Amino acid sequence: MKRYGLALGGGAVLGAAHVGVLQAVEEIGVPVGFISGTSIGAFIAALYAFGKTAVEIGEIALALDWLDLSGLSLSQYGLLSNRKFGKIVTDLLGRKNIEDALLPLAIVSTDISTGGKVVFTRGDVASAVMASSCIPGLFRPVQLDGRLLVDGVLVENVPVSSLKAIGAEKVICVDLLGKHLYREPQHIVGVLLNAFYSTIASATSVQLAGADLCITPDLSGFNLIDTSQIADIIPQGYKAAIPLLGAWKG
Repeated sequence: MKRYGLALGGGAVLGAAHVGVLQAVEEIGVPVGFISGTSIGAFIAALYAFGKTAVEIGEIALALDWLDLSGLSLSQYGLLSNRKFGKIVTDLLGRKNIEDALLPLAIVSTDISTGGKVVFTRGDVASAVMASSCIPGLFRPVQLDGRLLVDGVLVENVPVSSLKAIGAEKVICVDLLGKHLYREPQHIVGVLLNAFYSTIASATSVQLAGADLCITPDLSGFNLIDTSQIADIIPQGYKAAIPLLGAWKG
């Protein structure tokens, strides 16, 4: 049997679509043996790798107080800290290392001092998720092992190559931004997110070329920051994934 892997890309609140994809994976019975994630994809991937089901992850996503995931941090590097995000991961999973996961897990971050890719396959899972989801300019970089780490979308938005590096032979990836339409921002956070994610589109297309199957949910009707959309975004992931996975696996 081929060693199947699932690569979950970044996209802020659009990451709720990953839950729908996981629902389809479980329904079709795709034997996922490896998983990787970047940014919000790292959060979902970590939960799944440690045994949370799609239903459980969906319940977590709907219950989270998304506006309380960050705290004010007056630093020369950023306005906010995403330390609370790391605490949520610890609260949900306990104090775990990546190598303790039930599935081999890779989490992608960026060393903002060098521009290099940092792939976590060992070490504290909460710290890795914090680093992977740390939007530069908005959040203060995560200091870890002598490096300043920020969001992994800068180097690998959809972590296909990182998934192959941990052993996956057949790669399914999820691109949250491929059918997303950028809308006029209403405040500074919207400006930063639009600028941030729009710059990575061309690089993402190159990353997708390495996948065997790419799932691109239609998220054109949603924006990057409105958390009230989560219940409607989840089914979009399922709707996109179920026919593709059924035909591909069959």
